[in-house]
Amino acid sequence: MGLCAKMGSVFSESLFLPTLVLAILAFVVPRLLGRVLPEGVKPLLLNAFISTVLMFLISAGFFFCLYLCQGLTVAQIMEPGWAANIVFFGRLGMIAAMIWAPIMLLSVAGLPRKWVKETW
Repeated sequence: MGLCAKMGSVFSESLFLPTLVLAILAFVVPRLLGRVLPEGVKPLLLNAFISTVLMFLISAGFFFCLYLCQGLTVAQIMEPGWAANIVFFGRLGMIAAMIWAPIMLLSVAGLPRKWVKETW
């Protein structure tokens, strides 16, 4: 049994690990962007927007990888077509927002505490 098969069974049989991974990423992504973006309210809003888009794409890609780890091939997944897959995995990414969005918002809201030059 390959590593992907083992990881697929661990991730697909339990909701805990995928939830934990998405929650950790939701906390880390805005923090990493906060290191690159300048301080201020407008950059903070930009951080929230970029973090939302990135987390949505990461979530959709995460579910795509879960399907691959469960034994499907890319050809089997892509059989319905690009548009159908974008809608399907996009919907899964949006549903996953119930997990990562609150954590991401709290992470973004905590960024002004570390500002040195700007005040909230």
